Amino acid sequence: MCDMAFDYKKEYKEFYLPKDNPSIIDISSMNFLAVRGEGNPNDIDGEYKRAIEKLYTIAFTLKMSYKGHYKIADYFEYVVPPLEGFWWQDGIKGVDYSRKDLFQWISMIRLPDFITKEDFDWAIHEATKKKQKDFSDVKYFTYREGLCVQCMHIGPYDDEPATLERMTQYINDSGYEFDFNENRYHHEIYLSDPRKCNPTNMKTVIRHPIRKKK
Repeated sequence: MCDMAFDYKKEYKEFYLPKDNPSIIDISSMNFLAVRGEGNPNDIDGEYKRAIEKLYTIAFTLKMSYKGHYKIADYFEYVVPPLEGFWWQDGIKGVDYSRKDLFQWISMIRLPDFITKEDFDWAIHEATKKKQKDFSDVKYFTYREGLCVQCMHIGPYDDEPATLERMTQYINDSGYEFDFNENRYHHEIYLSDPRKCNPTNMKTVIRHPIRKKK
């Protein structure tokens, strides 16, 4: 094994550590662990909290697989990538932060490219056996995000509209427009743990799908 674990945030700074000024990026296809759900993510006993627990259980089952009998081809040690989320509300373009109860979401953790669907299936079986829990709603999810505007948001989640205003102005000035649809969503990547971080210092990557103005 390597002395230093591969850290996606450091190796792919263009995806995970953008500036706090908007920029345009084209995101290629990636594989994820994903759970779909709905409802307010702040509900203490809600779907979202349970989804995150399941995602991390499977993510660490795969990460620590090299210590057991199951061997993943081309495996190298890595830091589990940050939690991400696609968010939308039916009939609304973008996000209405005052109606968190209407949220539909896909919560995700990126997978290293060497992890196959077969490896994923093994991890689901392994975690189900060890934890005696149902992980059937965790899916192997391949997604190509495509052309987006992104920006580092620093501060509480509820202050995101100010960052989104800057992103909107930037794409308008650059000849683009938003391209939300049933397959393209408001996207957040969480670089800070809200349980441990002062809300004013939290870092969240925000992405919105765009296209050239017609």
